[in-house]
Amino acid sequence: MVVDNASTDETLALVEEVAPDVEKLSLSTNDGYAAAINAAMARFMTAETDAVMVLNPDVRLEAGSIASLLEALEVPGVGIAVPLLTHESGSLQPSLRREPTVLRALGEAVLGGDLAGRFPILGEVVVDPESYSRPNRVAWATGAAMLISSECLRSVGAWDESYFLYSEETDYCLRAKDRGFAVMFWPDAAAVHIGGESNSSPRLWSILTRNRIRQFRSRHGILRSMAFGAAVLLNECIRAALGRSTNREALGDLVSGDRDVRASGLEPDGYVCFSAQDWWYFSRGHSDFQLMTRIAEREPVVFVNSLGMRMPRPGTTSTPWDRIGRKLRSMARGLRSPLVDVPGFHVLTPFFLPIYGEGLLAAANRWLILVQVRRAMSRAGISRPAVVVTLPTAWPIARRLERARTIVYRSDRYSALPEADTSLIAALEREMLQDADLTLFASSALLAEEGPSTPSPVLLRHGVDLEAFRPADELTVSRRLDQIGEPRAGFVGMIDAYTVDVGLLDELARSYPDVQFVLAGQVEVDIEELCSRANVHHLGVLPFEEVPSVLAGLDVLLMPWQRNEWIRHCNPIKLKEYLAVGRPVLSTDFPEARNYESVIRIAERPSDFVDALGELIAGNSASTPALRRAAVASETWAAQVDTMMDLVDAPPSRTVADSSGSCAAS
Repeated sequence: MVVDNASTDETLALVEEVAPDVEKLSLSTNDGYAAAINAAMARFMTAETDAVMVLNPDVRLEAGSIASLLEALEVPGVGIAVPLLTHESGSLQPSLRREPTVLRALGEAVLGGDLAGRFPILGEVVVDPESYSRPNRVAWATGAAMLISSECLRSVGAWDESYFLYSEETDYCLRAKDRGFAVMFWPDAAAVHIGGESNSSPRLWSILTRNRIRQFRSRHGILRSMAFGAAVLLNECIRAALGRSTNREALGDLVSGDRDVRASGLEPDGYVCFSAQDWWYFSRGHSDFQLMTRIAEREPVVFVNSLGMRMPRPGTTSTPWDRIGRKLRSMARGLRSPLVDVPGFHVLTPFFLPIYGEGLLAAANRWLILVQVRRAMSRAGISRPAVVVTLPTAWPIARRLERARTIVYRSDRYSALPEADTSLIAALEREMLQDADLTLFASSALLAEEGPSTPSPVLLRHGVDLEAFRPADELTVSRRLDQIGEPRAGFVGMIDAYTVDVGLLDELARSYPDVQFVLAGQVEVDIEELCSRANVHHLGVLPFEEVPSVLAGLDVLLMPWQRNEWIRHCNPIKLKEYLAVGRPVLSTDFPEARNYESVIRIAERPSDFVDALGELIAGNSASTPALRRAAVASETWAAQVDTMMDLVDAPPSRTVADSSGSCAAS
């Protein structure tokens, strides 16, 4: 059979002319060598198949070779048999390999492949002619010609299509070894291998070099992988200095990492999410957590905790030492799987330095993070993920990652943060929006401003967990409120320098001394003066599971946002959580709030906010608990996950989806 990877020449016509009875399988896209092998086996392999012969198109088998290789498969423990390969001239083509090691990579860098190969400990390529004169078992062999037993194929599984070209045979042979199947060299079988262009084509050599490092990384820990990568880099440096164009190309790729390594024709086999939050100290209500934990129930997920946006500094960053301390504690956790009921959810806090932009240190930092993320992917069984990027500073790492899809999850405009390096963050935002296969906008304001210049914009508003945030009369009020009188108004969420208007809260507390004001959540701004008031109570940081029971005990739920660019482009999750509980909601004015103006009270000015609170405390609300909950009844996180995964599986072309998940042409 001949598998054609979307050739643009006369390949299929030639096959039909010279061998009309040969089975032909024409693929619509060129997804690589391994993909063609897998496609052929899926189409033609049956329960009666004894073995599959995998051949490059430039291999000429000598008569009787397959019969000889079948004899090799009869040797106990053998799962793969390979023939003697020669060049067209008749000279030996060294095709046998030892298992890759750091020392062998270093030996080849210093001594060269031919010389290092004479010493088994120093070279991967078997060069001794004596080894090619008799049958012997090897770690792996050139994949130009391989006879693989059906037992081995069924045990090892499919070839890894993410390699596209080169190292797929290394990966397959070593996986076969893991399963107890040996690779047997059988010199009674012979073939002429005309040979490809990897030694002369800079582009192909670069792919080979990158895949060689990646394959090693998939089987070894971070330190050994780093050492192996350094040895390969040394090899390319030495030979690039000698003027070899192939090595110069590979060296440039390894150092810059600027090659596009997307495999867009392949389906994702998992998700990698670069989050703006940290699993270990942010509220579990954040959208990144809500989406990814649910996706992990269906697909493996590596959740990369926030890489930050600048080095925290006293005088310019709120609570800098607290931020540094909590991030160091998060780094100490490394890679964990924190959810017993969702084993496919893996959380990684890579070790990194908050160095962004250009320069040698920034490049070294990117490489360090990439090594850790790729290792986490390997542990999770992910080779071609859908990469979800929320934080702009993660983009330089994400775009260097092997991936099947690039999804930008635009929940906020980070360049509007007062503490951000505005020019750097804005440039990264523009770059990632232009390069994304799919951009999910959580805010209609962001979509309106950025969507027209984004390739595939989709509006996917935040969801709500209706099972957790039930109607207030169905919830048990938190015991934390037992000692706090009534009536109560409150805010639950992070209180920082660029979201919550602390001055407005203080004015409310002064204007209504008989109303008890309840605050709960992480604090990253000075609220000491506010909390000194007798009718203001800060409960601290609440476990996410306890938030509904606190909301149920409040008479009015507050959204006292500041008036800035950050808030104008946001879509607070708590708005839907407030509505799901059914209590009256009072908010400052911002675009997303207007979508629910029929069921919430919106105050355009601070004085309006103060007056409106008095009316709501008195029971003067135009809405009802049932209407408030009904306003978000269809906007569950489960529905948003269904929409997101459907879009990722079939990325749209210039579409806009509404909050219920339906799509309309744009």
